[in-house]
Amino acid sequence: MLTNKTILDIITIAGSQQKLADLCGVSQMTISKWLNGGGINARYIPLLAQASQGKFTPEDILNELSNP
Repeated sequence: MLTNKTILDIITIAGSQQKLADLCGVSQMTISKWLNGGGINARYIPLLAQASQGKFTPEDILNELSNP
């Protein structure tokens, strides 16, 4: 599962949970679930990487999912 730290870092870069939600096409509640350890569908990995503005690659995020 993606670590809370990674999601928190991406939220910080995006500006807010709502802004990240808008970038990913999901609700703010979904971002909150991700932040609190909820599962993340693989289709959102590229969007999360893009929202991180280069801090995380899709591979970085997938590694976090594979090695919690």
